Amino acid sequence: MFDLYVEKSPAIFKAAIMLEECGLTYKCIHNPISEGAQHTPEFRALSPNGKMPVLVDYEPADGGAPLVVFESGAILVYLAEKVGRFLTTELRRRTEALQWLFWQSSGLSPLAGQAIHFIRYAPDEAKPYGQLRYLGEVRRHYGVLDKHLEGREFIAGDYSIADIGTYGWVNMYDRYNYTLADWPNVERWWRSIAQRPAVVRAYEQVDAARRVSSVNPEEFNKNLFGEAAAKIMAKNSG
Repeated sequence: MFDLYVEKSPAIFKAAIMLEECGLTYKCIHNPISEGAQHTPEFRALSPNGKMPVLVDYEPADGGAPLVVFESGAILVYLAEKVGRFLTTELRRRTEALQWLFWQSSGLSPLAGQAIHFIRYAPDEAKPYGQLRYLGEVRRHYGVLDKHLEGREFIAGDYSIADIGTYGWVNMYDRYNYTLADWPNVERWWRSIAQRPAVVRAYEQVDAARRVSSVNPEEFNKNLFGEAAAKIMAKNSG
């Protein structure tokens, strides 16, 4: 049995997809960041960086106390090694899968997240450069993936944690007003994953666990971006 601390973010969906693909039993616990739940001492004890997802394994392989895993990439590797699926032991394929998992963790994921920030939240005067920079990087990363997927069904041989880790951020393409037709290999790959039953169930489970927050915009900005940024955003909106 696992607990999965969730919000609505591609990083969370990675973990949920993996749990579903592995056929593992889990419970989604909504930790509403708009209300500042990520800053509580109790949650920081689980996730020192205050981010989600966080996985709690109540039956770790060593038979000891519940084991806490934070960071989505670490969760994918942990679960793959626990169940022996979606990360081959064959040297070259394993190395390839891990390279692309870290590619999305260090590149596509943070850059795509910054692009969303400059589309939705940044002060108006900051948006043009931020969008130029980060949307450009998202397009570049999609291009890298498109070239790699030419002649390939999945990123690293068989369906793996590289695909599971990358899918969530590609699934956000419409937030940037993109069409995946610009990257035909990515579009083909995305469609094949989107129709997997485990992927559909994962999105349903996370969405069902979330509740709508009633905090005001000032508190929302403070909880998500910090007090200094919230003041700038409030000044801009006024």
